[in-house]
Amino acid sequence: MLSLTQVDITIAGLLQHYRNGDFTPAQLVDTLLETYTQHDDNPVWIRRLSRAELQPYLQTLQNKSPDQLPLYGIPFAIKDNIDLAGIPTTAACAAFSYTPEQSASVVQHLLDAGAIPMGKTNLDQFATGLVGARSPEPWGPCHNAFNQDYISGGSSSGSALAVAQGWVSFSLGTDTAGSGRVPAALNNIIGLKPSKGLLSTTGVVPACRSLDCVSIFALTCRDANTVFDVAARHDSADSYSRPNPYHNSKRYFGPTARTPVIGIPSAEDLEFFGDADAAQLFAQALEKVRALGWETQTLSLRPFIQAAKLLYQGPWVAERTLATQSILDSQPDALLPVIRTIVEGGKHLNALDSFRAQYQLQAYIQQARPLLQNADAILTPTIGTTYTLQAVQADPIALNSNLGHYNNFMNLMDLAAVTVPTGFFCHGCGFGVTLFHHAFSDKKLLSLAAQLHVAAAATLGATTQPNPANPFTLKAPETHLPVVVCGAHLEGLALHWQLAERGAIKLASTTTAPHYRMYALAGGPPFRPGLMREDNGTALPVEVWAVPREHFGSFVAEIPAPLGIGKVQLHNGEWLPGFICEPYGLQGATDITDLGGWKAYMASLQRN
Repeated sequence: MLSLTQVDITIAGLLQHYRNGDFTPAQLVDTLLETYTQHDDNPVWIRRLSRAELQPYLQTLQNKSPDQLPLYGIPFAIKDNIDLAGIPTTAACAAFSYTPEQSASVVQHLLDAGAIPMGKTNLDQFATGLVGARSPEPWGPCHNAFNQDYISGGSSSGSALAVAQGWVSFSLGTDTAGSGRVPAALNNIIGLKPSKGLLSTTGVVPACRSLDCVSIFALTCRDANTVFDVAARHDSADSYSRPNPYHNSKRYFGPTARTPVIGIPSAEDLEFFGDADAAQLFAQALEKVRALGWETQTLSLRPFIQAAKLLYQGPWVAERTLATQSILDSQPDALLPVIRTIVEGGKHLNALDSFRAQYQLQAYIQQARPLLQNADAILTPTIGTTYTLQAVQADPIALNSNLGHYNNFMNLMDLAAVTVPTGFFCHGCGFGVTLFHHAFSDKKLLSLAAQLHVAAAATLGATTQPNPANPFTLKAPETHLPVVVCGAHLEGLALHWQLAERGAIKLASTTTAPHYRMYALAGGPPFRPGLMREDNGTALPVEVWAVPREHFGSFVAEIPAPLGIGKVQLHNGEWLPGFICEPYGLQGATDITDLGGWKAYMASLQRN
């Protein structure tokens, strides 16, 4: 039997295993099924598929390869309010259960891409809750992946845990009020809440239909991005579906082209509910953000927090009432008491309440607009604290509400969001932060989150698998070769024409690994820098260009000594061909490292 300890369960890792011939999808499935039987103490699953039920999915992979299908042989889990053909959908309510003939649109896209559905996962009943403790018998509440006394987060509890434990490569959840982010933070994984309408909700049991999003859990941002690219398809059958604009499409996941500006909450807007541990963890996350060289800008969260209060104190509760009306009218006792209390509250709302709340929401959106315009993303804690299962059972509504403090406004205000793990509470549970911005900023947020994840998290989920150092792959076309430039060949400077006339393509503006120093060499014009790898170095801005292979030799031939082409390490760990300097060239040179790169040095000459 294959050992999971020898398997890189990430999507990128499994595809490489398959290409290497290390094992087959069928062998992986057999190992996973055996693993699941050894871990029944935590009710992650509502329904696992049997080997016989999985065989048709394995059969479709015959005569296919990882180069043909982007999710070839990739195991995934599905929250049990999302349909999988032939398997009951319960929404954690046995009396509500039905068996769909067709899979949800988003699930079908994943199946068509070669993914293998391992089962349906546990959730807070009717996706109403952020705790993961609102699932009735025979399933029951989920436990945190790191400390069984603590909540897993919800409502997508089982989906998050299946990923965190390394039992699947990714999973689908839903996120109306934070259900795709809270359990991600608490279990040390990535949680992407896409822009509303980008992932179809056809075949998804609604909670608040006008706000619901299908969310993605993954171990890395690269994997979440891969799933997003497969799943984000316009669906004319979904009246809330929206097409993905070009600026948010496949090519836009990668290193940031310039230093991002990150909005952070003012001290008075932060709420940790008396949890000093959470406050310290957020402070440490901000230190990691600044260590990346990102610019931070303090702002007010008040319009967002005020909007968040509308979700459960306003008329949107009536959408939950409408979604559960059939079971509420026919078998109200089938609902957990806390769920029934919440959804019955919508019966007493009227049109006046609805319009009054919409006017308030629009005012908050207007107040938030300049805050979003002045930042590339806003960063907050995902949760201000966490709780034991016992505490939540004693006070189910108030404590659940506290977990929504930084989350409930997202869909009301039409925002995209990604949760990134950044540390652990003293009791072991995960802590994370959320990056959010306007709708259709999913790719930008994933790109930022990928860089922060590498800087902040050493391992993936509750596994011992190390976090890959390279969240991106800077791939030049097969007809081109990459080159890292740091001086006069930068875009807009004196020798850039040598790249332009050869038809070079810009791949990225990025930085080196934090191990380099830069020197202004003697002589000129043109003035030139020397890039040297040194123990007391820092990260310096560079550009990566792709030069046509037939012109690469002539480009290198024009490089004068003491410069040459060697290998330069980028901040993501990747080594690429690039400009380096022979040590003898530093005679008479000036160390300009502290100025922050060649363009900054040239600008200083003009000022002087």
